[in-house]
Amino acid sequence: MVKDLVKIYPGNIVGINGVSFNVSDGEIYGLIGPNGSGKTTTLRILATIIKPTRGYALISGYDVVRDAHKVRSLISYLPEEAGAYRDMKGIDYIKFILSLRFKGKELDEAVEEAIKISGLGRDIYRNVKTYSKGMKRLLALATTLAQRPKLAILDEPTAGLDVERSLTIRNTILKYNRDYGITVLLSSHNMLEVEYLCDRVGIIYKGRITTEGYIDELKTKLNAKNLEEVFVNSIRGGHE
Repeated sequence: MVKDLVKIYPGNIVGINGVSFNVSDGEIYGLIGPNGSGKTTTLRILATIIKPTRGYALISGYDVVRDAHKVRSLISYLPEEAGAYRDMKGIDYIKFILSLRFKGKELDEAVEEAIKISGLGRDIYRNVKTYSKGMKRLLALATTLAQRPKLAILDEPTAGLDVERSLTIRNTILKYNRDYGITVLLSSHNMLEVEYLCDRVGIIYKGRITTEGYIDELKTKLNAKNLEEVFVNSIRGGHE
């Protein structure tokens, strides 16, 4: 549950201004909007990276500020520009990230799972600095999903990737949602991607949710043929 979240940065710059929405267990929820609309600010608050100025957010009943440590044990977060240690091999990066959550046999199993998710084959033993952007994204997504979180927070999971890599990532997200019941909250500029993945969406514009609902219902409500038209009609019409 996200309720009336406000984030004001130094210089009185408003990141978000009263964002509210709910994500149900086991669903894939899309947060969509243009650059600067507040998507990343919202996700960073939920990931306990930054604190809201006002309002609150609960994940499985835990407050993201007061119970940040517990929240971190329930989520995994893929930032838009997920870095990787350039001088580490892919396999060592996976082991390092997953060792922050798992130990012993659980760690070994999670590492094997991440290797499989990544689909990098023998490239997993190369230095990350030799990877393409798509390979780095797959590596980061693999460590995010192999944690089997209660909630996976994915910021632009396929940003800048080619069609083949994007499809691989989308199908991997769907598989982990369906097979393991992982709840997913994602942001994306790609409306086709959102239609492919998401059950419901919230449209965020100038720091506020302007429209929220199931995609097919929003198409009917806003007389739109696709999600792109839903977005444009929502912004133009100022629907609440």
